[in-house]
Amino acid sequence: MRSHTLIPALLLLGSLTSACAHGTSEPPVTAADGARPGASPSPARTVDPSKIKGLEIVSDSSENGSCPFATSYPDVPGAEAMTAAMKKDVERQLATFRSGACAGSADGRDLNISHEFLVASGDVLGVRLTTQDHSSASSGRSTRTYWYDGKAGAYRTPPGLVAGGSRDALIAALKDRLKGREGVNPAALDDTFSDPVSGASVLDDMDFTAGGALRVTFDRGEVGVPAAGAYTVVLPEETVTPWLSGFGKRAQRQTMRPSRSLDLGAPHVPAPAVPTHTASGDDDTDCKKVKCIALTFDDGPAVPETSTLLTHLARYKARVTFFTVGQSVAAHPDLVRAEAKAGHEIGNHSWNHPDLTRLTPQQIASQLNRTSAAIKAATGRTPTLFRPPYGAINNTVRTATTLSPVLWDVDTEDWKYRDPAKVARTVITKAQPNDVVLLHDIHATSVAAVPEILRTLTARGYHFVTVSHLRATL
Repeated sequence: MRSHTLIPALLLLGSLTSACAHGTSEPPVTAADGARPGASPSPARTVDPSKIKGLEIVSDSSENGSCPFATSYPDVPGAEAMTAAMKKDVERQLATFRSGACAGSADGRDLNISHEFLVASGDVLGVRLTTQDHSSASSGRSTRTYWYDGKAGAYRTPPGLVAGGSRDALIAALKDRLKGREGVNPAALDDTFSDPVSGASVLDDMDFTAGGALRVTFDRGEVGVPAAGAYTVVLPEETVTPWLSGFGKRAQRQTMRPSRSLDLGAPHVPAPAVPTHTASGDDDTDCKKVKCIALTFDDGPAVPETSTLLTHLARYKARVTFFTVGQSVAAHPDLVRAEAKAGHEIGNHSWNHPDLTRLTPQQIASQLNRTSAAIKAATGRTPTLFRPPYGAINNTVRTATTLSPVLWDVDTEDWKYRDPAKVARTVITKAQPNDVVLLHDIHATSVAAVPEILRTLTARGYHFVTVSHLRATL
């Protein structure tokens, strides 16, 4: 857990409304096809991940104060080879981060790996992973795209979008558009692309715009001096279409004119169970007269963990607060609706779990507003509470939003101890009346601890209420 003095959660009061807007967490500095750094490349179509049948978001996080991290990537039925490639890359980056940045004890280092869908249509799946590494040895932000060819049943790297005989033409076009840009050394550029290994390694982020152009993104320091940031080259549809492989043409077509569904040939696509528990009216618990406690669950929703948790809570008529991550809300709005229908409170935990204190006010607002919009779309209600990832909050964060911040009184450290008995014991032994307890519903072990927590504390006279109810009745 980040080292800070835990301000009692009930004292962190604020305004209870939020505006909704769209945005990204930390956009790269880009130079699009001959434009100056900072120009915006042609947009891509937005993919609705809730339409992807059987989708699971593989998430993990650590709130170790010296090296916190949060990672996520999608697992789509039928694209197991692509999922394995993403898993391997995420685990490699985590291992590097832990052995490097986490070897010391100083704060100020964190790793964030988030995902977005480029296309999920017909027999084509495309995903981009974005890494933000604030360790001292890192260049910062990097991106990588992953492709799956459902027709061939094969994972494709970005160069697979281009036919083998056309890659020289592609490289020549990229070099032509990069030369002359501020920060690009032509000799170094020639060296990069003359070597097959280094040339292939920098072609690791390729996708299509809504108009069919091929967009190639180079991370900071790959083709220019680091100070110049990232570069993006956009090659027009008429130029690149003759160069594309058969799969590349299908990926281009599905990006431009998406099919209504995704079919990667999976033999069986499970339909996740969504609980249908319904709350019986408003909670009339008076926390001035009885012992109350607010259990809170971060980082979800998750399949199948959140569904299981909702069933446990319904058995004891317990109400809790979920601090949800926007990219997972977008993937599983049905679970968020189920949470709200069961009488639970839905709070905002940012779009992809960055350390908000590292962002500009505009980026903070984007993280929170985009998530609030997703929650409202799922439930019909705009959240009033937010929990800053890692508990990291400062005046910049507070003034960037009208949401009311919530920290905690009891930290189970369930991200560290994947042991249901230990997690349950921590809550049972540490909890006091009116405490806010931190748990995570992305961990099956944490969900498995809940029945014992509910059973034991109920026997001791505790009532399980939401954070807002606890605040309102004290």
